[in-house]
Amino acid sequence: MTDPYDPSGDGAKMSFAKDMSYADYLALDPILGAQNRRSNAHDEMLFIIQHQTSELWMRLALHELSTAREELAQGNFPPAFKMLTRVARIFEQLNSAWDVLRTMTPSEYTEFRAELGQSSGFQSHQYRLIEFILGNRNRAMMKIHEHRPELHHMLSQELETKSLYHVALDNLAAELGARFDPEIYRMDQPHAPSDAVRDAWAVIYEAPKDYWSLYELAEKLVDLEDYFRRWRFNHVTTVERVIGFKRGTGGTSGVKYLRRMLEVELFPELWHVRGQL
Repeated sequence: MTDPYDPSGDGAKMSFAKDMSYADYLALDPILGAQNRRSNAHDEMLFIIQHQTSELWMRLALHELSTAREELAQGNFPPAFKMLTRVARIFEQLNSAWDVLRTMTPSEYTEFRAELGQSSGFQSHQYRLIEFILGNRNRAMMKIHEHRPELHHMLSQELETKSLYHVALDNLAAELGARFDPEIYRMDQPHAPSDAVRDAWAVIYEAPKDYWSLYELAEKLVDLEDYFRRWRFNHVTTVERVIGFKRGTGGTSGVKYLRRMLEVELFPELWHVRGQL
């Protein structure tokens, strides 16, 4: 019989009394200690972890989107492309999370739903910030965060900053020597479709080899919105599967509200231009 494998024989460090360990570096104690159920329902743990991990992925998405915007503002396309690709894959991960949550039945959810009070994913400041960065801006949505001045300030600052799409349009205008109506750059309202912007993108799509960086940027944005739309759709179907057409815990109309969100276009001209080519 062979002796049990001893990792120290291969040089693995085995004592961390005085050194930083894996758990120390990742601060696992507070993270793994944050799943505080308010009921005895088995599935409440699933509900908590699904939403906590989603918030962590959104934290990374915000990190990538903010830096991608900075790179685009400097005309540094390759690193921005890498980050936008990563964000699309983050939303692929967020999509997969709904598959796990959908294993919870309506009966199982009702065992602890009352414990949520009026808390709701609708109140996620990180999701709101992602929407603001991408250009779906609505100042009225900030009222939800007035009880947290630091979060309200963060969102307010974002509304004073050009969105990711605004920066993309700056690059588009500069490349073509165009000048878009200032109304296109509305800072605290959703981006409204513009024929001039659509026509400018059409120039790029009609001659991709002449404008390859902008052509690739356009497709990166479409890819990102594609995954974002899938996330929204899976959100709707998951909610309908679990609670039907009940009102959401945060007071929204639930599925009806989420279905309205499916109609939102983040980069409308990039979708509309396809019918023009």
